[in-house]
Amino acid sequence: MNRKLVILLSLIYVLFMAALAVYYFTHNVSFKGTVAIGGIICGAVPLLLALFTKLQFNLPIVISYLVFLVGSQYFGSILGWYGLGWWDTFMHLVSGAILAFSGIALYERLIHRNAGDEISPWFVFLFTLSFAALGGVLWEVYEFSSDQFFDMTLQGGGNKDTMIDLIADTIGGLVIAVVAGIRTRAKLRKKT
Repeated sequence: MNRKLVILLSLIYVLFMAALAVYYFTHNVSFKGTVAIGGIICGAVPLLLALFTKLQFNLPIVISYLVFLVGSQYFGSILGWYGLGWWDTFMHLVSGAILAFSGIALYERLIHRNAGDEISPWFVFLFTLSFAALGGVLWEVYEFSSDQFFDMTLQGGGNKDTMIDLIADTIGGLVIAVVAGIRTRAKLRKKT
């Protein structure tokens, strides 16, 4: 059921972005058309994972990811909400939290089932926070590279914009990392 819902939701988003791409390119609004093409690619990620791999993230993470794409690509870039000033920072807070949740899901799939009793809550905290922060860093590398190689203006505020984004990503990840560490500690106490 979850797999079918992931496919359906991702397909709806991909088709929505495809319709926007066609609309904007036929009306000579290339920036918004390009954002919509990016939306097709980003929206296809959970769809392709569901169709061609056995790796399955839980439904709340996929839904959060798609909601983030709507907020970032549609509201932020296409409707221009990034011009509000605070929207970009809010989206980075949200992405830090989503990345942290994704890090937890990845961690839970990668560790040996019996290792859960031996894992330190501090390790869970650090892994989760590091995963979120790394995601933020990689995004900023993407923005910088796009600006340098394709003459875009993704880092409109320069170094200040980059640092605010990284701090917001880290804070979003930190909140989830603290919760994950506390949850792991509580699980370990229950077993002893």
